[in-house]
Amino acid sequence: MAATRLFEQSATQLHHLISSRAVSATEVLNAHLTRIEAVNTNLNAIVTLVPEMALAQAKKIDQQLARGEDIGILGGIPVAHKDLVLTKGIRTTFGSRIFQDFVPDENALIVQRMQDAGAISIGKTNTPEWGAGSQTFNEVFGSTKNPFDLNKTCGGSSGGAAVSLAARMLPLCDGSDMGGSLRNPASFCNVVGFRPSAGRVPSIPSEAGWFNLPTSGPMARTVEDCALLLAAIAGPDQRAPLSIQASGREFLTPLDRDFKGVRVALSADFNGQIPVDSEVKEVIRRAAQPLSDIGCEVDDHCPDFSGADLAFKTLRAWSFAMRFGDDIQKNKALYKDTIIWNTQAGLALTAKDIGQAERARTQLYSRLSDFFARYQFLLLPVVQVPPFSIDDEYVKEIEGVTMETYIDWMKSCYYLSSLGLPSISIPCGFTQQGLPIGLQIVAGAQQDMAILQLAFAFQKANPAWKIQPSNGSC
Repeated sequence: MAATRLFEQSATQLHHLISSRAVSATEVLNAHLTRIEAVNTNLNAIVTLVPEMALAQAKKIDQQLARGEDIGILGGIPVAHKDLVLTKGIRTTFGSRIFQDFVPDENALIVQRMQDAGAISIGKTNTPEWGAGSQTFNEVFGSTKNPFDLNKTCGGSSGGAAVSLAARMLPLCDGSDMGGSLRNPASFCNVVGFRPSAGRVPSIPSEAGWFNLPTSGPMARTVEDCALLLAAIAGPDQRAPLSIQASGREFLTPLDRDFKGVRVALSADFNGQIPVDSEVKEVIRRAAQPLSDIGCEVDDHCPDFSGADLAFKTLRAWSFAMRFGDDIQKNKALYKDTIIWNTQAGLALTAKDIGQAERARTQLYSRLSDFFARYQFLLLPVVQVPPFSIDDEYVKEIEGVTMETYIDWMKSCYYLSSLGLPSISIPCGFTQQGLPIGLQIVAGAQQDMAILQLAFAFQKANPAWKIQPSNGSC
């Protein structure tokens, strides 16, 4: 295989090629560095690149192979890390001018686990300032463009990761998700983004070990690659009080499953509970056919999400107040307006507000548990709109309904976030303008493997994931 085409291979394929010594880890790395050089300037997805450090890692993998040693389940696969996670020896800015020259002396747990599994860290992917909002831009590096249309946003906050995957610059990336930051950019860029169950991928270091709205997770171009990365980053850690005790190794098992007779609920518009763009609804409704083709019994149904908005917005605001409350008083000019607004909203909360939010999400969780006793899966749009203009910070209106805040257009994702349930964004189809739309698959508590299995079956039945960007940037 020509080294110049190695960047088109999946992570699973690359690991097989490297392990069998059909190609070297160094060849794989060089192919991806060449690809990055060719397309990243137009896209601005990878904002820090460390080729010499990566080359040293690749040579080490090749030496291990020569000695007959185990190189790990990600051995020789190039990756980049979201610019929100600490990465030893590599600039980590959080998209903030405050940290624009910061180089950590330790790795976040997710980075360490990827490297321990043999992955080669090549740099950092772009993110909005502190990951706030689903439009990837900041004052340190600027905007990241959607490879399907350079005038459109790639989403966020894991936007740099999604673009790196879609443009074939990397086969795997890590991401994180509070209100949709894994799922939204995956939908906008026609790749896969998996928000695992709360505690599946422990967050270390963490300021609030019992806070389960945000989680890290895998991003890839295929479901099987997502499962491969999840196998490396999942598993318990005694420092994380909510970590699930099961090993990540279960995600290395085959994803094939018979779905004959499995009941799934599909709703293109949340049963009218939130506004959804008409083109998005049309694409999501078409997902019913491939689901039926694999044997699922598909009903048009959606649970009651009352209280989801209150729970998420309150707890999100509380987390902003905890993280930024003190520093904003000293460095207000160095924070964007939306972070200041969200922090001030958190500082204004009372104990009663927090209690009401917790009560609301407990009630919602109970309703969803009853729902999943009748249906094994819930299928929804990932995002309420197609990719929008890169010049707009956020969506102001959907189907005639005004969005009151900068996150209101993300309800299709954040309604699920407060529950800690697993959910995945998988390519589903395209608008008439050729913009990607993702399907969101949700299941009950800790049903991560089941979601991957259904996503894998849907992937085989629906070829949307095979479509690559065709504009001149790629």
